[in-house]
Formats: sequence, structure tokens, C-alpha cells
Amino acid sequence: MSELRGQCMCGAVTVTATPVRPAIAACHCEMCQRWGSGPFLSFEAAPGYAALGPVKTYQSSSWAERAFCGECGSSLWYRMTQPGPHQGQTQMAAGLFENAGDNGLSLEIYIDRKPDGYAFEGDRRKMTEAQMIEAFSGAPTEDPA
Repeated sequence: MSELRGQCMCGAVTVTATPVRPAIAACHCEMCQRWGSGPFLSFEAAPGYAALGPVKTYQSSSWAERAFCGECGSSLWYRMTQPGPHQGQTQMAAGLFENAGDNGLSLEIYIDRKPDGYAFEGDRRKMTEAQMIEAFSGAPTEDPA
């Protein structure tokens, strides 16, 4: 995959990132709904991504942080901080990048937390909250994306 260049809504933060896979995922967990008033659409960024500008981070749980623009508040990324095999894994906000979602939506997580008021068309892999907890608990399981 080639490197993508993007920016927040006001342009104060610029981001470069290379997707690990050519598709995006949607997270329907309660924290993502509170963060952006809907699902968090993202792609996993390969190590070596960069962000310049007034980036602010918030430790949203004991295992992860969320980043946003300090000027306009645009969501930037969700990063695993808990020590272990997923530490540092970063889900970059797809909306920062033009055409980031051109290859489609491949995964919906916390599907059992999705409100009834919307649905995405098409078929894709879907994982419940329990499946996500199992996938990131260290138990042997397949890659969630």
C-alpha cells in the first residue's frame, strides 16, 4: 500500500500514514459513539506514520488513547497503549484522507453495540464485543481485521 497524506478539518494537523490493509473498519463501541456521535471509521496504520501540528491525546481507557486536533477537535487516531502484542497498533481516522475508503468497508466491530438507526450496505466480517475482548485478551485467535 502506498502512503496517504491527510489533514484535520481546519488543516492545523497534517498526517501521513500507510494502511496495513486496503480497507476500512467501523467501530460501534460506546466510546467511539461518544467520541464522534457514530461509528469510528478507520484503517490500521503501519508503523512510521507521522502527524504534525497541535495533536492532543486522551487516555480513554486503561488500554488505549485517542488523539485529536487541539484546534478543531477532529478525530485523528485510536492507539493501543497496553503492554502486549497489540501495543502501538494504531487505527487512523479514515476521514482525514481523501479516498481512504475506496476499497470498501471490510469489518464492523462491537456490532452488538450498534444503534438500530443506521446500517451499512453489503456483506463484511462482523464481531461482537465478546469476540473483540477475546481477540485482544492474548488468547490465540485470528487477526480481527
